[in-house]
Formats: sequence, C-alpha cells, structure tokens
Amino acid sequence: LEGNDGMELALKYFNPFDNLLCILLGISFTVWFTLLLVFIIVPAIFGVSFGIRQLYMKTLLKIFEWATHRIERGAKDNNHLLYKPYSNGDGSNRDLDHASEFEMSDIFYFCRQGVESIMDDEVTKRFSAEELESWNLLTRSNYNFQHISLRLTVLWGLGVVIRYGFLLPLRVTLAFTGVGLLVVLTSIIGFLPNGRMKNFLSEQVHLMCYRICVRALTAIITYHDSENKPKNGGICVANHTSPIDVIILASDGCYAMVGQIHGGLMGVIQKSMVKACPHIWFERSEVKDRHLVAKRLSDHVEDKTKLPILIFPEGTCINNTSVMMFKKGSFEIGSTVYPVAIKYDPRFGDAFWNSSQFGMVNYLLRMMSSWAIVCSVWYLPPMTREEGEDAVQFANRVKAAIARQGGLVDLLWDGGLKRGKVKDTFKEEQQKLYSKMLVGTQEDRSRS
Repeated sequence: LEGNDGMELALKYFNPFDNLLCILLGISFTVWFTLLLVFIIVPAIFGVSFGIRQLYMKTLLKIFEWATHRIERGAKDNNHLLYKPYSNGDGSNRDLDHASEFEMSDIFYFCRQGVESIMDDEVTKRFSAEELESWNLLTRSNYNFQHISLRLTVLWGLGVVIRYGFLLPLRVTLAFTGVGLLVVLTSIIGFLPNGRMKNFLSEQVHLMCYRICVRALTAIITYHDSENKPKNGGICVANHTSPIDVIILASDGCYAMVGQIHGGLMGVIQKSMVKACPHIWFERSEVKDRHLVAKRLSDHVEDKTKLPILIFPEGTCINNTSVMMFKKGSFEIGSTVYPVAIKYDPRFGDAFWNSSQFGMVNYLLRMMSSWAIVCSVWYLPPMTREEGEDAVQFANRVKAAIARQGGLVDLLWDGGLKRGKVKDTFKEEQQKLYSKMLVGTQEDRSRS
C-alpha cells in the first residue's frame, strides 16, 4: 500500500501508544505476581512470616486511637452522641417483696422485663454483629457516624481507597490462588496409592493452601498452648463464629472435615479434597439419620492413623460474644475431645457470618474489604467423658471450658433459635420463675 492509505493502516496496527500501554501492563502484572510470590505465597508454603502483618496491625491501632480521640472530641463539641446505648429509663420501681398492698406500679417490673426481652434479650442479640465501643473507620460498623472534621473524613476516604483499590484485589488474587492450588494438587495426590507418602503430601498441601487463604484475609492469628493440639483419632470441638473458623484452625494443623455434600464450586472442592484426605461428607438424607452419622464418626476415630475430626457442635454461627448449647451427638462417640476456643478482635473486622442477611459471596467480600481478621486460638487440655456422666453433661462441661478460656458468655440456649421458635420447656421455666415471685410476694403480704 502506498500513500495516505498505507500510513493510516500502519498507524492503526502499530500505534506506539498502544504498544507502550501493553508493555506497562505487562510490567505491572509481573511486578504484582512477583511481590505476591516472594512476600506472601512462598512464606505461606514454608509457614514463615516477615512480620508485615503485625506491623500493619500496630499501625491500624494507632490510627484507630487517633480517630477515636477526634470522634469523642468532635461529639463533645457538637453536643451529640455517636453511640446511643440502650437505657432502661430513669424511673424507679418499688420492690414487690416489700409491698404491703397492691399498687398499679407493681406491674411495671414485669412490663419492663417483657419489653427488654423483646428489644434486647440475651439470645437474639447473639445473632447480630457485635457493637463496637469505638469506630474502626468502617462505615458499616457505625451507622450513626456524622461528619465531625475534615481530617477524619479524609482519613476515612483514604481508607476506602486502600481497602477497595489495593487490599481487595490482592486478597481476591490470593484466594483464587489458594483454592485453585488446593483443587489441583489434591486431585493429583488422589491418584497416589494409600500410604505414608500420600498422607504426608496431603497434609503439606492442605497446610500450604490454607495458609495462603489465611493471608487472603490478612488474618493475624495467635495460637496458645500448642502442646494441647488435637491428635489423630480424636475429636476437635470449637465455638463457631464464621466459615473461616475452618481456615483459622486448618492453617495450624490438618483435620478431617465433616459436612454436607454441596454442588457447584463447593462440590468440586469437596470432591478434590476427599481424594487426598479421608474427610466425611454426608448426603442431606444421611444427615437426618443421627445413628448413621454417629456410626461413620465412630469408625473414623477408631482408626488412630486418621486425622482428628473438626466439629462445631453449636450447629450455627454465633457473634463471638457467647457460646450456645452444644449438640450432644459429638459427645456420644466416646472418643477423646480436644476443646478449642476462638476469639476474634472485632476492631479490625467483624468475622461473624449472619447467614440470614448475607450470602457466602457477599460475606467473603465483606471480609476481604475489612482491615484485617485478628483472632486468638487456645488449645485446651483434652477431655474425656467421666464415669456416670451422660453426653449432655459432658457437652456442657466442654462448652463451659471453652467459654471460660475465650472470655465468652456461657448460654444454655439452643443456637437453633436463630431460625426456629422457642421450645415450650423454656417458656415453662420462665413461667415458673414468675409464678414463684408472685407466690412469694403474696406469702410475705399474708404474714405481714
């Protein structure tokens, strides 16, 4: 081609600006994955840390302290409160036990108890996010936030840019890397014959992939009393706050997972994992058969060469302020139980999963767009069922030990109340309590 037509065609296909853009993009991706490989993936493979996450956490704490100081001073100057705690009111009620005769005010106590049970009972508030004492620069952690100062607003905006512009893409890349390696490598290991080599490679692959996934959440975990870590042939039970509880524990040791068989991406992951490790997956119809589940768990723990089973006996996620009733099925097997207490620090990000409000993808995006996931894990001494102790008593004893170590409230309520109704037996207990109060009051009056 000659003339202007040839020049236009050359510029169309050989634009130097397009070539420069491609080169810059190539360099950016190369630098990006090199940094990931050197500073995150390789340290995760060998289980080491450069201390970057700890330095990051200390920096965040200093920023939160400064922001909290600015908030408190601004709230005082503007004569308003950012946090409005629930108040019982200023009115005083007479003590029913010292009343000489009935007065209309005698019913105020019961009215107040009823209103408190509706607005702020000790059960339903365990199924919502824990309220923070100070703002951590996440909009979703304080809906009462109002503009106080330009500096604070600029700091919040800068945090949004950092979390969504840098941290979120980094974490999503790491998450896909960890999950992809887990699926591919466990599928390859599944073709190996059963033996020590297969078990060794399976454990190393699981640890490596879970550690990469932990870094995808910028999780800063402190493990205590590692000498009490669960051993083969035992059952590990822990309080349940989030699906990432599994990643938190599995990044420090290998476990056999227990759960229902799923479809889609989760089903692909489960099928690849079970090829390399004896996880226990149930069909939905099998889960309803409690005896069949107990039989499969018993067969697993009888083999002392198999990994310890990881179970969350609460059966649902609680907001990490308390521990609710443990289902007795895990404690009927008769194996050694290794309790584990997990306590998250909500100042950096709320790990609680409210499944009735957020789907799994939405929840993970919220986790990856938080500042970090900071938690402590305590391995408690192993516990066995004592003579004359039934499964319910054993479960309550283990639950009390976990709550005490984790600084959590020990509740007898069933976590199934998250989606179900209160049992009649619990209602009857409250009715008996009120009837005793009324009967006692009437007896005191008759004596006087």
